[in-house]
Amino acid sequence: MKILFAAAEAVPLAKVGGMADVVGSLPAALSRLGEDVRLIMPGYGIISRDKFPAETEIESIPVEAMGRKDNIRLKKTKINGKITVYLVENDHYFGQPSVYTDNWDLPRFLFFSMAVVETLKVLDWRPDLVHCHDWHTAIIPLLIKKSGLDAATVFTIHNLAYQGQFDRDFLASSGLEKIWPVSDNYPRLTLMNQGILNADMVSTVSENYAREILTDEFGEGLAPLLRSRQNSLVGIVNGIDGGEYDPGNDPHLPRNYTSSSPRDKASSKAALQLKVNLPQKPGVPVIGMVSRLDEQKGLDLLEKAAGHVLDSADIQLVILGKGREEYHKFVNRLAEKYRDKVAVSIGFNNPLAHLIYGGSDIFLMPSRFEPCGLGQLIAMRYGTVPLVRRTGGLADTVLPLSADLASGHGFVFQEYRPEALTTALQGAVKAYETQKPAWEALVRRIMSLDFSWDASAKKYQSLYARALKKKTGK
Repeated sequence: MKILFAAAEAVPLAKVGGMADVVGSLPAALSRLGEDVRLIMPGYGIISRDKFPAETEIESIPVEAMGRKDNIRLKKTKINGKITVYLVENDHYFGQPSVYTDNWDLPRFLFFSMAVVETLKVLDWRPDLVHCHDWHTAIIPLLIKKSGLDAATVFTIHNLAYQGQFDRDFLASSGLEKIWPVSDNYPRLTLMNQGILNADMVSTVSENYAREILTDEFGEGLAPLLRSRQNSLVGIVNGIDGGEYDPGNDPHLPRNYTSSSPRDKASSKAALQLKVNLPQKPGVPVIGMVSRLDEQKGLDLLEKAAGHVLDSADIQLVILGKGREEYHKFVNRLAEKYRDKVAVSIGFNNPLAHLIYGGSDIFLMPSRFEPCGLGQLIAMRYGTVPLVRRTGGLADTVLPLSADLASGHGFVFQEYRPEALTTALQGAVKAYETQKPAWEALVRRIMSLDFSWDASAKKYQSLYARALKKKTGK
């Protein structure tokens, strides 16, 4: 199959969230299975042209959007040694040195989606299927239908909470009014709902999340639409890039280690404590958190539970992330109050993230909801025991530990309450302190789990075959 991925971000070119890891890694796994996979994304000013030199594929392609006529230049580069990436360059929309903006992303990604379809009309390489990711590209299946192109489409929901919502004024000024379905029975105007409605197949990033979003509790206002397409909805759990996340060959760790030499992990713990200015105490459990700082990730729970745990136990907490200002203030207050126990770094720092994965004993993900989650998968790869709430992909990937730690993967709590998080944290700390041999066996066990993309890629092959069959009737 010839498959084109269309997305707003992809590692290693430009990353803000977990979607970038998926879009950057899955094509390589599909390529290993024999598929011809390419990627198209905006040519942001933030992309390093030194690391990723790009040649011009098509000098000028006209695109009409937002009441104006523009031209794009289509560039071509490669990632992972052989995956072709088309970069849609336009200074007006993508010249700024960032992936996202505060209030201008709707027109930018509508323009990008329209540019993708115009590109498909003139590109020598014609895909059999276009795989669109999240709201940024959700309008592409509708545009493909309206343009008469014969490519099948798959739309993947990475996070249903972000839908590309807009009002009637934007519908008129954008030009979408000419093609927006008159019979649309879903009053909320979002780009996301058109991806769900028009793609040949719809997927999301874990089996449990695919079930959850059919309910009003997790459906974010789109549950009726999703239920109407339930027979075309599939959940496929994400994988992780085994090359990027490999404690046996990670340049960000002071000493590499494997499941057969997990005690070498102690050097990463000492290096992490030194890096974030916490006392180097090898016997104290380090709890790591690499996360967007908002309610989805359970920061409201942590705000109410952290003090109880920090006051009652000799632990250290290391937090790396960025998000809502109120939670920046909360974690900074926590670090100020517990200077020998809490360290905080606001922002995105890839080397520090790797050190947290490698140097922590416990990895914290108390999410309100979690489509899949990559942090818990990476943590287990590094022998760091996850502590999660049972929701979405966390329920699919972290099996609850038995009392003797002999079976299961991590500490799991159910109810979204501060008391439940407090109890889970206290139980994890007690297990670390009192069950050393069982904990070491647990570390070796979770490091041996296979969260590579290979198994998931085969499931995507089956999904693509279903989409093509729907499109062609064969």
